[in-house]
Amino acid sequence: MDNQLHAMPGVQRGFMPKSRVAVSLLFLMNGFLVGCWAPKIPEFAERLGISKFELGLMILVFGVGSLTMMPIAGAKIAKHGSRVVSLATAICLLPILLALTVAPNVITGSIALFLFGGFVGAMDVAMNANAVVVEKSMRRAIMSSCHAFWSLGGLIGSGLGGLLISKIGVLGHAGLATVLAAAFLAVAWPMMLSDPPHPDEKKEKTRLPMVPLPWLLGLMALFSMVPEGAVLDWGALYLRQEMGASVALSGFGFAAFSLTMAIMRFAGDMVRDRFGGVMTLRVCTLFAIVGMLIAALAPTAELAIVGFAFCGIGISNMVPIAFSAAGNVPGLRPGIGISVVTTMGYSGMLVAPSAIGFVAEHIGFSTVFMALPALLVVVLIFSRLARYADGASGGGH
Repeated sequence: MDNQLHAMPGVQRGFMPKSRVAVSLLFLMNGFLVGCWAPKIPEFAERLGISKFELGLMILVFGVGSLTMMPIAGAKIAKHGSRVVSLATAICLLPILLALTVAPNVITGSIALFLFGGFVGAMDVAMNANAVVVEKSMRRAIMSSCHAFWSLGGLIGSGLGGLLISKIGVLGHAGLATVLAAAFLAVAWPMMLSDPPHPDEKKEKTRLPMVPLPWLLGLMALFSMVPEGAVLDWGALYLRQEMGASVALSGFGFAAFSLTMAIMRFAGDMVRDRFGGVMTLRVCTLFAIVGMLIAALAPTAELAIVGFAFCGIGISNMVPIAFSAAGNVPGLRPGIGISVVTTMGYSGMLVAPSAIGFVAEHIGFSTVFMALPALLVVVLIFSRLARYADGASGGGH
C-alpha cells in the first residue's frame, strides 16, 4: 500500500481528499440505484402478471444474486485490488435498471433481478474494501459516512422514483436514473484510490479465511442487520396491525428509524475517532437494545416510533464498524475479510424478513421485537473485536 500513498502525496491530508469524495460517490450511486428499484416493483409485478407470493420469490432471486457474487468479488479484489473491481462492477450495474424495465417475461425478469442483486452486492464488497484503503491512507474513520451516503442515495432514489414514474413513465425514469448514476461514476472514476495487490498474497486470492476472526465479525454484522431488516420490513405493519396506527402514522416508524440512522452515520466517524471502535459499538448496541424494547413494549404507536428512532441511532454505526474491522484483520486482504462479513450480514437481511413474517403470524410482532435484543446482546459480548476497526485510523484507541 505504501506505493500508492507515495504516488498520491495529498491523500492523507485534509477532511475530504479526492479519494474520499470518489468512494462516497460510489456509495451514493449504489444506494441510488437500489432506491430507484423500490418504486418500480408494483409496475414490474403487474407487467409480468405475477402474484405477491411469486414477487416474493423473485425478490429472493435478487438476494441470491448478491450472496452468489459477493464472495467472487472478494476473491477478485485480492487479485486485482478494490479500485478495479469497484469500477468494473459499477459499469456492469449501470444498464440493469433499464433491463428490468423492458424485461418481457418472468424468465428474463428473473435473470435481470439476479444480475441486479449480484452486481449491487459485488460492488458493495468492493467499495467497502476501497473505503478501508482510504481510511488507512487518511489515518481516520470514514466508513460510517460512506454508509450514510448509501442511505442518502437510497432516500433520493426512492423519494424521486414515484414522482418521476408518474411524470415521464417507467422507461423515462429508468433512463434518467441510469444517466445520473453514470454521472456519479464518471466524476468518481479519476479520483479513486488504487490498491494493487501484493505479489506474495496472490496465492491466497480464492481461499476462504481459516481464522475465526472474520467469521465472528460476520456474525456481529448478521446479528446487527437482522433487527435492521425487521424494522425496515415489518415496522409499519406492526404499527398498523398491533398498535392501531393510521396509514400516515405507521409510515413514521420507518421514517424515524431512517432519519436517526442517516444522521448518526454522518456523525459516526467523528464519534469513532474520538472514543474508538469498541466504546462506540457498545454504546450503539445499548441504544439499539433499549430502542427495540421500547418499540416492543410501547402502549402507544407514538412511543413505539420513538423506540424505532432510538433503534436507528444504535444500529446506524454497528455495521460500518464491523466492516472496518473486517478490512483490518491481521494477515488477511481487506477484500476477503469484507466479503465474508458482507455476505453473512446481508444474508440476515435476506432470510430474516420472511422468517420474521412467518413467526409473527403465530406470536405477533411485539413478541418478535422483544426477542431481537437477544441477538444484540451477542454483539455486545463480542464487542472487543471492534478494536480492529481502529486500525483504519491509526490504532490509537
